[in-house]
Amino acid sequence: MSNSNLTLRREGDVAVLALNRPESLNALTPAALLVMKEMIERLRDDAAVKGIVLTGEGKSFCAGADIGEMARMAPMEAARFAEQGQALMFAIERVGKPVIAAVNGHALGGGLELALACDFIVAAESAILAAPEVRYGIIPGFGGTQRLARLVGKAKAKELIFSGDPLTAHEAYAIGLVNRVFPDVALLPEAVGLVDKICSRGTLSLRMAKEIIDAGYDMDLRNACLMERDAFALCFTTEDQKEGMGAFVEKRPARFKGK
Repeated sequence: MSNSNLTLRREGDVAVLALNRPESLNALTPAALLVMKEMIERLRDDAAVKGIVLTGEGKSFCAGADIGEMARMAPMEAARFAEQGQALMFAIERVGKPVIAAVNGHALGGGLELALACDFIVAAESAILAAPEVRYGIIPGFGGTQRLARLVGKAKAKELIFSGDPLTAHEAYAIGLVNRVFPDVALLPEAVGLVDKICSRGTLSLRMAKEIIDAGYDMDLRNACLMERDAFALCFTTEDQKEGMGAFVEKRPARFKGK
């Protein structure tokens, strides 16, 4: 499946969703944000899709928002653009399925924010990641000031945002921004294989783990652990729990049904 902004293909249970404006290094426009949010919501509701890999067509993951379009925006237009970008990022976080960003080439500005909204990031060796907005007289607007600080720490996020300096894939790995680095030609197969492996686990427990990790991150430890306790107990009402533990006892592969 394809349209002017995205391509979508299936590899087994995994959906590979790719930004498809390679002539502009997959720069984000208001139209692209809307189309992508609609696609993410469609994948959320598709029971046949167990996990998602987000990447970019061509030589870039996403070079950020289209500077030419942003340069003409009035303040209210800029606010609306930021709202659209943030809505997409929240949609990715709420999809209820594992989402991995496979960063090929540049992930700059809004492109980095897009990757940050995923569960984690894997990168090609040639990848470059940066938050360069201050160089254009603005700041990140799609949640980058918040998600980057939560991922790499406040001081490191300030350094990256204040300077706008780029990181190589290995530098990003060293600070915990990127989980794994692969050779360029192996990036997408490795990312799909990783998601496929993750999705072979209990579907409901994966969703529960994702929700609890995200919800508890900003809570105090005691209340977050109480929430975890209740979610842990809820797992014992599912067929997946009985199948997973039964398979372990019987020394056979588990056959999860997401029930």
